[in-house]
Amino acid sequence: MMAADYCCLEADLRAVVEAGVDGLHFDVMDGNFVPNITFGKDLIAAMRPLTDLPFDVHLMVTNPDPLAEQVIEAGAHRVAIHPEVAGELAASLARIRQLGAQAGVAISPAMPLEMVEWVLKDSDYLLLLSVNPGLSGQEFIPSAKRKLKALSEMVRVRRRPIRITIDGGVEQHNIARLAALGADDIVAGGSIFYHRPKRNRQQAAAERVRRLREALR
Repeated sequence: MMAADYCCLEADLRAVVEAGVDGLHFDVMDGNFVPNITFGKDLIAAMRPLTDLPFDVHLMVTNPDPLAEQVIEAGAHRVAIHPEVAGELAASLARIRQLGAQAGVAISPAMPLEMVEWVLKDSDYLLLLSVNPGLSGQEFIPSAKRKLKALSEMVRVRRRPIRITIDGGVEQHNIARLAALGADDIVAGGSIFYHRPKRNRQQAAAERVRRLREALR
């Protein structure tokens, strides 16, 4: 939803929901962990009555614990946090679960997979970023494919029921390959909402969702 038109958020949300998305992804940024600032619990709470689909929240913030509680209260079903921030990662993941949401670890492009290897037992899903965190509309980082394959193998070897989500630079030409490499869930924002015509903007977003789904088949 970060890439949607902020003047028409409800209309954009309804368009992609009607087009058949499985959930909605919200990027919460604090202007500290990353330079950008987006939105927080109030917007998520405002969007919550519009659909029953799961809300997936990615916290790009330096102090995730209080914000995790806030977005879960606002209606988030899944919350991903970054290991690079201060605090005890395992405890933060446990707290997210205690509050009733699924707990995820966000993996930046430069972060080694060893940083998440020891908290797999505390994680419900892993959010692999295939662009640098903080800005929407970036191009896919090619090395993310190797990382996705390695991450999928890590989860398989340890026989953990963990879903892998990939986020960043997803387009029609690479979405099927990402699924084949091990992505269970795929986040698309810019490829749906950017480069739309001035007229029939919601129809254009819905059509992009359908094309992404077709490319997965």
